[in-house]
Amino acid sequence: MLDRLERPMRDLRISVTDRCNLRCTYCMPRAVYGPGHQFMQREELLTFAEIARLARVFARLGVGKIRLTGGEPLLRRGLHGLVGALSAIEGITDLALTTNGLLLAGNAQRLADAGLARVTVSLDALDRQTAQAMSDTPVRPGRVLEGIDAAAAAGLAPIKVNMVVRRGVNDHQVPHMAEHFRNRPHVLRFIEYMDVGSSNGWRIDDVVPAADILAAIDARWPLQALPPAGEGEVARRYRYRDGAGEIGVIGSVSVPFCATCTRARLSADGKLFTCLFARRGTDLRQLLRSGATDAQITACVEAVWSARSDRYSAERSAASAAAPDPARVEMSYIGG
Repeated sequence: MLDRLERPMRDLRISVTDRCNLRCTYCMPRAVYGPGHQFMQREELLTFAEIARLARVFARLGVGKIRLTGGEPLLRRGLHGLVGALSAIEGITDLALTTNGLLLAGNAQRLADAGLARVTVSLDALDRQTAQAMSDTPVRPGRVLEGIDAAAAAGLAPIKVNMVVRRGVNDHQVPHMAEHFRNRPHVLRFIEYMDVGSSNGWRIDDVVPAADILAAIDARWPLQALPPAGEGEVARRYRYRDGAGEIGVIGSVSVPFCATCTRARLSADGKLFTCLFARRGTDLRQLLRSGATDAQITACVEAVWSARSDRYSAERSAASAAAPDPARVEMSYIGG
């Protein structure tokens, strides 16, 4: 099944909640997601049974990789039960989780036992003051590192560590993060600050281009480019020439990867999105709860994907960058 640009659907990112225990300035700024913010009610969320049913539909259409996201997915009670259901689906060969790591230490083993294969952990700084500036929350980076250690001990590998880099806020932490994760089995990935949604006050001047990040690291620890890990891989891979490990860079702003994007996204309330920068999604929850058959749901998904022509990052203009579209869906809703 191909879209209009002949891109297959291979990956499904499933948001299980719109809630989070951080207020990262690039994702859920406190001014918008403060005490008065109305999060989804329990009845609005897809149940685990509904998620599993949709996952089976997507698997039959060619999806082999599923990633659970949020919000913070570990805030969803009983998540290991969903992991168990998804891991049993025929055709799903890779089941992963993206988390901020704060609750990972207490959940890693149970998730691994249920069938989770690997985790990606968000960590924007090792310095406590900088981490708090990025998350707008009194977070202790050591707690996230403890979660990473617990995940490694549970066999959730390889572990990827994502650092969103924002100029003037945490860009000085790039070499410190690189040094910390050198000679460790984890893969540190640097992500350009992206214009997802409109609530984070994104400006192009806040973006540290991937080329600058690589140059800063290469000047201290020479790097060598590696081939993509697989079809639809969004990170460009590099190895340290001294054998101290691997890093990645995700340059959605400076080096768009729209041409090879194979991702579909499912929001926590059951809307299907075909791009991280989308304005609207297709309501699959309504189909589920109105008694639609699997064949009818499949036909809907096929129609949505076959009509897909999204390539926002490749088409990003100076005008759109200067004035983000207020109609675009927010990252915390769509799952990053």
